[in-house]
Amino acid sequence: MADRGWYDDSDYHEAVQRAERATRFGWSAIAWTTGVLGCLMTIIAVICVVAVVACLFVAVSSHY
Repeated sequence: MADRGWYDDSDYHEAVQRAERATRFGWSAIAWTTGVLGCLMTIIAVICVVAVVACLFVAVSSHY
């Protein structure tokens, strides 16, 4: 500490930069996961609707 001076806060700035990178990575991971789960839920909902319509079609067409 004697070599760098009393007011040297480069360690603090490096820690802040590491924390900012970690925060950006965390939010990116959260956003990516949320997007993937949203797409999967949409696909599952579409598959369910198609299955219900197919079952209704089979039930209605079997009466004729």
